[in-house]
Amino acid sequence: MRLALFQPDIPQNVGACIRLSACFGVDLHVIEPVGFRFDDRAMKRAALDYGPLGHMRRHADWDAFLRDRPPGRLILFTTKAAGTLSEFRFEPDDTLLFGRESKGAPDYVHEAADQRVFIPIRPETRSLNLSVSAGIALWEGLRQVQGLP
Repeated sequence: MRLALFQPDIPQNVGACIRLSACFGVDLHVIEPVGFRFDDRAMKRAALDYGPLGHMRRHADWDAFLRDRPPGRLILFTTKAAGTLSEFRFEPDDTLLFGRESKGAPDYVHEAADQRVFIPIRPETRSLNLSVSAGIALWEGLRQVQGLP
């Protein structure tokens, strides 16, 4: 199982996902372009000393990610999905993909996904933070495939 972030805008979310991937022992794929410089102090502060352990791989763009991504299903987390996280059955080689904070994922990303899943929240709220969503989804996926540390 692995995480992938599509063109993230906020360095703190990438930093938090670096920590998340390090703590759970999964690869993190960042699909560029991103909305910040990778040497941004905020991202480094959020990642703390987990950066070298996070197994982060950067992809120049969506096409490079598709060409180089590992085998397995591409699971897009989106508010536009029909199936909920609690109903979804993960597989060990799934890539959990999260869209851009400001715009979500474009149509071509939705079309490339093997499955689309959403995390149910109260109807009067809009969305969860990207790294919070990634943590919830990754934990549940790893739990299902007996991959928790």
